[in-house]
Amino acid sequence: MSALPTPPPPPSTDAQAGTARQRRKEARPQELLEAALALFVEKGFAATRSEEVAMRAGVSKGTLYLYFPSKEELFKAVVRQNLSTLIAEGQGLVDGFEGSTSDLLSCLMEAWWNRVGNTPASGIFKIMMSEARNFPELAQFYVDEVVKPSQALLGRTVERGMRRGEFRPLPARDVVHALIAPVLFLAMHKHSLGACGLEGMEMDAESFIQTQMQLVLRGLELPRPAGAVEGAK
Repeated sequence: MSALPTPPPPPSTDAQAGTARQRRKEARPQELLEAALALFVEKGFAATRSEEVAMRAGVSKGTLYLYFPSKEELFKAVVRQNLSTLIAEGQGLVDGFEGSTSDLLSCLMEAWWNRVGNTPASGIFKIMMSEARNFPELAQFYVDEVVKPSQALLGRTVERGMRRGEFRPLPARDVVHALIAPVLFLAMHKHSLGACGLEGMEMDAESFIQTQMQLVLRGLELPRPAGAVEGAK
């Protein structure tokens, strides 16, 4: 009978430590972004110091600057990770969606709540509303990175419904504002009066969004002609 193969020796302590350090290094950008988002929401952009972000992430200030050379660049990275990525995914959803435009708008709003509104990222809206005037360069970045692309995405969706004869011929830009304004209010409420635990200030976010969509869609939708086929181009 042949001898069983000799098992390889266990990794040395140095090798294990090296692997752990590599994993830790790879995780650092994400840890820094999470720490930055939490502090920006808690204290505001102006009041948050870079060393506080580094301390919360468990690294030195110098390490923070290896990944993000300034607090402004750190904030931009937070916005890109939490909002820009979602907008890009929304573009793909709109391009490939085959159902009604009402269903498409509902999917987009549901995705916004699940990925942004119901996460710490919803605090980004509070930051921009309260501090944009003091940081015009960041405000312009936010407009270019978030506001314009999201308005274009929703505008294209609304125009899809009008083109297919599903929606009334209304100004698409105004419809987009009617869609966005209530969810911005919801985010602002969550991080202001809603965070204080005051009686009468509780809000059921899912119910709010569903009600908003029912109101907006009922105002948008045209009566479907008899014999119309769902999803017709």
